[in-house]
Amino acid sequence: MPRLLVLNPNTTASMTRTIGAAARAVAAQGTEILDRNPAMGPASVEGWYDEALCLPGMLQEIARGEAEGVDGHLIACFDDPGLDAARCRATAPVVGCAEAGLHMASLIAGRFAVVTTLSRSVATIEHLAHRYGVAGRCAVRATDIPVLDLEIPGSAAEDRIAGEIDRAIADDRAEAIVLGCAGMADLAGRLSARAGVPVIDGVAAGVKLLEGLAGLGLRTSKAGPYAPPRPKQYAGALAAFAPPAAPGDG
Repeated sequence: MPRLLVLNPNTTASMTRTIGAAARAVAAQGTEILDRNPAMGPASVEGWYDEALCLPGMLQEIARGEAEGVDGHLIACFDDPGLDAARCRATAPVVGCAEAGLHMASLIAGRFAVVTTLSRSVATIEHLAHRYGVAGRCAVRATDIPVLDLEIPGSAAEDRIAGEIDRAIADDRAEAIVLGCAGMADLAGRLSARAGVPVIDGVAAGVKLLEGLAGLGLRTSKAGPYAPPRPKQYAGALAAFAPPAAPGDG
């Protein structure tokens, strides 16, 4: 059975535990989930600046997972940060949770909506919807809940997300909802029961996609842009990230 790395790109360990629990709840019997976060980087990923600075630590963890021989990597952040870079570094399949959630929604609903955290994330998610070919069927809504507020016990976050889901159903004619933050991973079941429509968590969707890819023996193609990075020197604080020489080079 597969070993899957479920990687939270931020450094908040409590959120990593929530994400890991959601992944294990849907994993097939025998699938091993390694839930991790980087040792360096932002406490949450809320916009392009945070996204850029989460990547070094995230890519270190991808490399660590590769060295351990994992069968797949899930980037557990709805911005899908560094997805292409991770595929260059990995031979095992790499899936982003936005990618997984949006594709799953497209299979069960004609129209759907993403309900995310901050308004600044809307443009990023709209870009991803275009990339994944679902923009014409997908609305994006923000609750303006900071990511780390999802960690506060007894907060009103769940009720605010539920209210935005209701508005997406009424105003956007959404037939399904995708939760637009990996930190919402533990809410999908309760929110679906409240709304009466499917509510998809990208972490759960990503785990099932990776199990399928692993079961089929599929790996990341190295025939094109996902080829390993060319060896060269990196300077300063990034010296340790210099790409290693591929077997047979030199």
